[in-house]
Amino acid sequence: MPVLPGAEPYRHEGGEVGVLLCHGFTGSPQSLRPWAEHHAAHGLTVSVPLLPGHGTRWEDMQLTVWQDWYAEVDRELRVLAARCSRVFVAGLSMGGALALRLAARHGERVAGAVVVNPANKVHGLSAYALPVARHLVRTTKGIASDIAKEGAAELGYDRVPLHAAHSLRVFLRRLDGELPQVTQPLLLLRSAQDHVVPAADSARVLSRVSSVDVTEIVLEHSYHVATLDMDADRIFEESLAFMGRLAPSVGKEGTAAVG
Repeated sequence: MPVLPGAEPYRHEGGEVGVLLCHGFTGSPQSLRPWAEHHAAHGLTVSVPLLPGHGTRWEDMQLTVWQDWYAEVDRELRVLAARCSRVFVAGLSMGGALALRLAARHGERVAGAVVVNPANKVHGLSAYALPVARHLVRTTKGIASDIAKEGAAELGYDRVPLHAAHSLRVFLRRLDGELPQVTQPLLLLRSAQDHVVPAADSARVLSRVSSVDVTEIVLEHSYHVATLDMDADRIFEESLAFMGRLAPSVGKEGTAAVG
């Protein structure tokens, strides 16, 4: 299936510091494109891969599992690490969870992590029914475009395929056990009002990681897809400052053309 216009992966060859941005469940690189372009304009090498099964139609996602999504970001991290002297990982929602697993498993290869409204658990009674329900019902209503900003929209599926949702639940439970292996500096930004991922998920992440250098920022004016919302500029600026603190060459390699 052709990729939806706007959902294409994004790559920019910049300086010696790289950042891998991971999009969310049923979403696409479109939700992270402004963030990626902001960092590219400040000289970073940037990669935003399109996760398997995403950016086309929900039927394609029904055939994928968490191992497929993680393998894609793992591969991109290795490419960046071969190209750059320092690499950061970042992500939104499930993308934040993928970024945290990269940090947990790759150790010193990852210089730091930035997560926005990271998912830690599939909530509600329906989550416990997923192992059976996914064989009886194919989809449920979508979760895309939880955005406060008028006129802003996320390019994501209007249905959630339950086979994929079940796999997400399995992944998040596994990741929860791996969070103590995250030791890198961590910047966590969460929305004060989020209709997709509750604040409890961020609290759980902060309580489980072993990072000593931890910063939490509450985004007062955004919903779940904060990277397209009222606090987007703050996310971009705070994450760039975070990376610049850990890799002083950030922002000093000149403004690069975005492409």
